[in-house]
Amino acid sequence: QVQLVESGGGLVQAGGSLSVSCAASGRTFSTYAMGWFRQAPGKEREFVAAISSSGSGTDYADSVKGRFTISRDNAKPTVYLRMNSLKPEDTAVYYCACAPGLVGKSRVVAAYRYWGQGTQVTVST
Repeated sequence: QVQLVESGGGLVQAGGSLSVSCAASGRTFSTYAMGWFRQAPGKEREFVAAISSSGSGTDYADSVKGRFTISRDNAKPTVYLRMNSLKPEDTAVYYCACAPGLVGKSRVVAAYRYWGQGTQVTVST
């Protein structure tokens, strides 16, 4: 069992920056692929970014590429999402997710077994 706790969401103006973090329990965090997803009201949960277990590989949705950066610190153990040049359409609840047994990266919701409770990110115009 892995527990994930997100923090760092909030309200920011368009063009601003925000970082969200996800602290994980468990001793084998360094063996898990991690991902960030988001869900806006009335929409399906969508992929944002993913990082391999070692941190050497990352993947981003086209909508956030060049603006968002995913990273991880396996010693803490925590995964981060740095969001720059935020847009109103980035407004959503952001979820981190864990994929035990997956070394690489995945954009697929079903590949992730454990999920955090989510943190709200709101970008105002």
